[in-house]
Amino acid sequence: MAHVPQTFFDALAVRTWCGLALRALGRAREEIDAINVYPVADGDTGTNLYLTAESAVAAVEAVFEGHDAHGSGKPALADAARAMAHGALIGARGNSGTILAQLLRGMAQVLAADGETAHTDGEGLRLALRHAADSARQAVAHPVEGTVLTVASAAADAAGAVEGDCGTVARAAYDGARTALAATPGQLAVLERAGVVDAGGRGLVAVLGALVETFTGEAPRAVPVSASPEAGSAEVSATAPDECADAPGTGGPAFEVIYLLEAGDTAVARLRERLDGLGDSLVVVGGDGLWNVHVHVDDAGAAVEAGIEAGRPYRIRITHFGLGDVHTTGAERQPRERAQRAVVAVVPGEGLAGLYAEAGATTVLARLGEPPASGELVEAVRRAHAREVVLLPNDADLRHTAAAAAEQARAEGIRVALIPTRSAVQGIAALAVHEPERRFDEDVVQMTSAAGATRYAEVAVAERQSWTMAGICQAGDVLGLIDGDVAVIGSDVTVTAETVLDRMLSAGGELVTLVLGDEAPEAVADHLETRVRESYLAVDTVVYRGGRQGAVLLIGVE
Repeated sequence: MAHVPQTFFDALAVRTWCGLALRALGRAREEIDAINVYPVADGDTGTNLYLTAESAVAAVEAVFEGHDAHGSGKPALADAARAMAHGALIGARGNSGTILAQLLRGMAQVLAADGETAHTDGEGLRLALRHAADSARQAVAHPVEGTVLTVASAAADAAGAVEGDCGTVARAAYDGARTALAATPGQLAVLERAGVVDAGGRGLVAVLGALVETFTGEAPRAVPVSASPEAGSAEVSATAPDECADAPGTGGPAFEVIYLLEAGDTAVARLRERLDGLGDSLVVVGGDGLWNVHVHVDDAGAAVEAGIEAGRPYRIRITHFGLGDVHTTGAERQPRERAQRAVVAVVPGEGLAGLYAEAGATTVLARLGEPPASGELVEAVRRAHAREVVLLPNDADLRHTAAAAAEQARAEGIRVALIPTRSAVQGIAALAVHEPERRFDEDVVQMTSAAGATRYAEVAVAERQSWTMAGICQAGDVLGLIDGDVAVIGSDVTVTAETVLDRMLSAGGELVTLVLGDEAPEAVADHLETRVRESYLAVDTVVYRGGRQGAVLLIGVE
């Protein structure tokens, strides 16, 4: 249904464009997923673009709702444009979503500059499209032609060649992008082999089509998805192929790592260099102290550690491309083929996120003071892309949240088993006995048994005075919690940890797991390992680095 077109760029135009773009990406999502072959044939480009746009829409709507609540009328263009860019940045998913976030940020930097009326006309839109294309290209470590970057540049070139109002400029950009999209198979061999256009570029054309509709009231014509004999023509078939080929070469990185990062420009420049040496598909977007980092690597932990050295990473998402995935084997596969079984786990620190991911789990990071909502867990279950999923909440307080997520996933046809793990060390024990080749019920029973046989403890520092099972503690006291209850109150981390460990091992045990937080003293692991070796025969010890996990130390005894 046509709407009343906008005549110039203001806050309402931003709101309308974002809403129409989300609707367009929603309609095209499955089609775009099906043609996703580059840089990884993981069949999620359409979904990632949709989720990125959804976050932008939510941010813009929040700005309008805030002005409505205060009776201050509609927001300024600068407020709406910045909200759009910020929402896309914090919600960006995947390689394509991260680039889309930078495109929107580039446009917002022009639209929001120098006051309300400086860039609201056709000339302003031309400038915005040019800056968006250039900034997106700069954000990618190694730009490749035949991708969304090519389509964005073509849109900016076409927009720059016309004079007129926003509708005229938007239509020129759309037509230029559409023509460039149809030519992408001739620029990138993997697209030509698969007989498709670039998925990210297809998504950008949908977003630009929404821009046309915003300023003209008319939705543009259909967009091509598969290649034709006339590679440069826009008149090509709209039928997606049955099979998708992978990116050139074999043996690509096994993990996709994405996180938000609070860091300065200098630290981010160093981070780019380090991540570029670790993997590929590196895209770092953002600015003003907040960045979205995306990279494909074999060592997920190293990618996260690089972020920790640069600043404060959070909302960390690590996706394992999977054994037998085309990205790791170079073979062809049916698009969007589900794995039989996957594990989804909530983890308290970056180090554990890497550890779990290397074991094949899809992870959700529980940020300190910000436990994940059920929607985040449902999204992680979807991201695992399996018929059967084992869900490990790793926190007693998340049991109901995880149960709600499991029910939602079951309603979508996914078989989900919730193992009520109350600590990340119980999750480690469950993951250690996980065998995807077993029958689902047997696997769940074995994992549940291993988790239940693992006692857990943590050593933390009290933030305030409070009553505990062991008496009154003061702010700054070291607390030793066993199975969720405070059992020891001390003043020294190492001494308190030793006391807790002795109490746990008094009931027996075969394996001690220590997970060190960033605040743990350097010598505590060596001290506890020595204590176990000298005092408890036939008990082994394994040590992991958990990163910024809240607790100073996590302890598990099996």
